[in-house]
Amino acid sequence: SAMIVRFLTKRFIGDYEPNTGNLYSRLVHLDGDHVAVQIQDTPGCIQVQEDCVQVLDSLSRCVKWAEGFLLVYSITDYSSYQSVRPLYQHIRKVHPDARTPVIIVGNKADLLHARQVQAKEGLQLANELGSLFLEISTSDDSQGVCDVFQYLCKEVSKLQHAGSTDRRRSSIIPRPKSPNMQDLKRRFKQALSSKVK
Repeated sequence: SAMIVRFLTKRFIGDYEPNTGNLYSRLVHLDGDHVAVQIQDTPGCIQVQEDCVQVLDSLSRCVKWAEGFLLVYSITDYSSYQSVRPLYQHIRKVHPDARTPVIIVGNKADLLHARQVQAKEGLQLANELGSLFLEISTSDDSQGVCDVFQYLCKEVSKLQHAGSTDRRRSSIIPRPKSPNMQDLKRRFKQALSSKVK
């Protein structure tokens, strides 16, 4: 949640309600173009609990329409690190195509004194899962946060321009409703262009 706010507003807010499921629609400057993106803050903790099925069901609805993923854990919370693998496996069940980009991000890199997860552990997990790994500090490094989102947007864009079947998914799977008119115009234009071809 803090990463999304930092990316969209350049401000760091230490007090927030995490994992609210909020959907943000913005125009992002990417390689000289303005690209409409939707970012959803999803429930992230998969733990053995009574409402686990409900959490997975809610997560599946978010995962279906997404075209790229950031799996974020805190370097000061080992249990958040342990939830990355099951989240990744869940994403791959919904998106079996290994080209769908997933980036693993270790956050709170400024809190080295409280570190519970070593950088090499994050890198090792990313290597095992075939993902990119980055370690950042949302509170100290606005540019690092921006770089993570920009990189993910570029990876998604590469797939769309490659003419892959992922591109058509946006017209098949309904995305969450968004008040952003630019995004609606972009999706309408995509639907028209795919019918013309």
